Amino acid sequence: MRVIGTAGHVDHGKSTLTLALTGINPDRWEEERRREMTIDLGFAWLDLPNGERVGIVDVPGHRDFIENMLAGVGGIDAALLVVAADEGVMPQTREHLAILDLLAIPTGVVALTKVDLVRDAEWLELVQLDVMETLQGTALEGAPIVPVSARTGEGLDELVAALVEVLAHQPPRADVGNPRLPIDRVFTLSGFGVVVTGTLLDGALRTGQEVEIQPAGVRARIRGMQSHEEDIALADPGRRLAVNLRGVEKKQIARGDVLGLPGAWHPTTLVDAWLRYLPDAQRPLEHNAEVKFFVGAAEVLGHVRVLDRERVLAGEEAWVQFRLSRPIVAAYGDRYIIRRASPAETIGGGVILDTAPGRRWKRFRPEVLARFQTLMHGDPLELALLELAEARAPIRLDKLGWPEEQIARALDEGRLVALGSGWAMHADAWARMSERARRTLERFHAEAPLRLGMPTDALRSALRLAPDAFEPVLEALLGDGVLRWAENGALCLPEHTVRYTAAQREAIGALLDAFDRAPHTPPTAAQAREMVGDEVLVSLTERGELVRVSDDVLLRPQVLAEWIAFVRRELERGGTLTVADFRDHFGTTRRYALDFLERLDALGLTRRVGDGRVLGSGEWERLGG
Repeated sequence: MRVIGTAGHVDHGKSTLTLALTGINPDRWEEERRREMTIDLGFAWLDLPNGERVGIVDVPGHRDFIENMLAGVGGIDAALLVVAADEGVMPQTREHLAILDLLAIPTGVVALTKVDLVRDAEWLELVQLDVMETLQGTALEGAPIVPVSARTGEGLDELVAALVEVLAHQPPRADVGNPRLPIDRVFTLSGFGVVVTGTLLDGALRTGQEVEIQPAGVRARIRGMQSHEEDIALADPGRRLAVNLRGVEKKQIARGDVLGLPGAWHPTTLVDAWLRYLPDAQRPLEHNAEVKFFVGAAEVLGHVRVLDRERVLAGEEAWVQFRLSRPIVAAYGDRYIIRRASPAETIGGGVILDTAPGRRWKRFRPEVLARFQTLMHGDPLELALLELAEARAPIRLDKLGWPEEQIARALDEGRLVALGSGWAMHADAWARMSERARRTLERFHAEAPLRLGMPTDALRSALRLAPDAFEPVLEALLGDGVLRWAENGALCLPEHTVRYTAAQREAIGALLDAFDRAPHTPPTAAQAREMVGDEVLVSLTERGELVRVSDDVLLRPQVLAEWIAFVRRELERGGTLTVADFRDHFGTTRRYALDFLERLDALGLTRRVGDGRVLGSGEWERLGG
């Protein structure tokens, strides 16, 4: 199914020609018919001689209604540019043609209307030459020009034949399995409820499907569909479509919204784009200027950030970013138009390159401009690499979906870094990841210089990586020498060493002497903290000089080994051991003995039976024994 859109100056006969071709008056409103001037979008259809049915979107030509015209012209396959033979090319002819060109409408036909009013052959030839000159350098250059009269029927058959010919060379609309319907009308029908219309893009819709209308995020279900007043159960891309919705109210939907599958489309207020500024724009486009932004059927105010120059002069191209006043839904590759509010004029348009840039780009940055170049001109591999370059986490090679030769090429060129275990990152993303890991450890060492290193879970959290993604990153960081294992299994920078001050070394010596003088009744944790400070005490436990048994009890590692060996030996003989037995054997206190045995209970190494302990089922290695 194809769609043709009319275009042209006011009162050049677009609606009259549509009526003559189709038998359908596209002017829906009483005011339009009374004034004989189209003010909003109209719709009709035409059965071509080859059996194909095409939709027709009839647009207003008056300059006051250009913005209504833009709501309907975006999804068309061919243009029917209407020029009245008695007047020739007029201001809105040029503006509509500029819009068609900016939207890259692929083909079209010029209908030279009202030829019944012109009997001067020389004048008619001059008008045709003027039209041909006007079309030069636009998407419609070389388009057939067909003289017609909607009132007498002259030339109508030739016009239809020309439409058949230009459409025959256009490929069918792509179906990428992700349907979207830019909504250009919303109304209600008695007994049916809410109906929305538009030209379906990118995928098919089926009756009964659940859909979502963005940017409001409203869910509904398709109750029924019509195309040109025929009920259909399946709608393919490119079709003019009326969708009857269940579960939604008219006030929840507006022109410019987009109907799609649930979760498939995400609104945005930040859009990266390539801009072509029209040669006849009245003044330069300044950075951060306010414009009206049109895409699909949507119209929204926004500010344009010019990224590669101070301002855009008439006829220039530029890389820009739009900050929109409210969310819209669009896709990579969509064409857009911008207009100035005062004086009202169409000033440019172009191609959307990214609908989720995630940030406001700084101006004049070479890497940002290179990114835009890749988005505009890059091949599929370049675009995929760009997406990876902006990723914050690695990806499994088998999830890339690339041919093996592309993966090999990217690896050979050093643009993709293999991390091991089947994971990879873009080289730039990996450089940022490595630097982030290094800076994270630098901060940790600066804040805790006496710690051996940062716990692995803490580093993973700082890098915001899932456990499965962190594993290959850690493997590569260790392999590249960005960091190393500390003695206690933490992570540190290769050059990191713990250095105590002279006063700290003296305090440590005194503390360890105290532990060695009374190995089974050493200082408590609180006393040790008072002697050396909390930071030094943590460092000593990390280095294994002291071992924490409980919040209150610390031991030298050789004493802990002696205690463990005694308990294992006693219990493996099948006996029991009481707190008093343990206390008396080592000459320690009940507090120390109880804390140690309760720790064994917690690890499942022992089990309390009455006043004694028996052998449990736990693994002694968990305590170092």
